[in-house]
Amino acid sequence: MKSDLFSSDHMAQPATAPGMTLQNTKSIKYAVNGEMHARQGSMIAFRGNLQFERKGQGIGGMLKRAVTGEGLALMAVRGQGEAWFAHEAANCFIVELDQGDSITINGRNVLCFDPTLSYEIKTVKGAGMVGGGLFNSVFTGYGKLGLMCEGTPIVIPVTAAQPVYVDTDAVVGWSQQLTTSLNRSQSVGSMVRGGSGEAVQLMLQGEGFVIVRPSEARPEKTSN
Repeated sequence: MKSDLFSSDHMAQPATAPGMTLQNTKSIKYAVNGEMHARQGSMIAFRGNLQFERKGQGIGGMLKRAVTGEGLALMAVRGQGEAWFAHEAANCFIVELDQGDSITINGRNVLCFDPTLSYEIKTVKGAGMVGGGLFNSVFTGYGKLGLMCEGTPIVIPVTAAQPVYVDTDAVVGWSQQLTTSLNRSQSVGSMVRGGSGEAVQLMLQGEGFVIVRPSEARPEKTSN
């Protein structure tokens, strides 16, 4: 049988080392030798001796998720084998953190990560409780973090001289050393006339970067 489908661009090759790699722009391959963590329901294929178990977040994590709506519905993948992860054909990226690094990411953009990374749900400082509150997951430790994004993300440098303002529904994440606050760019007169649809943005200041998606987020599908 012959087809371009069977070219090396599409063919899955055996892993040469444990850990996370990009299979293609839409999926991440993880060679598991022990344990790793992934978004519930994101596994699209696997081979080898692997077990998939719902990962608890502890009482504190469950309460935070119930109150904030932010959080990661995770599963632990254990054993030896290879697994592929994807979510609704979103673009996939891998971020590697060194010891001492930290990054804040919206939970909806997390696909999978190494067990050497830890995360905590935190309130976005300076954001108050607009729209029910702004909360993100802060990752620390060392290892690889698999992210996903609808469309091609934009990475915007932030400097002390040039803060960046982002739509709260479009932001994917930012370097943790940045300071955040809300910026109101709509005048009272505009609000009275029906508004521009761009009343409040998240302002990021300092030295670092912010990642935004090229569209506003759609509501997350609820998982049972």
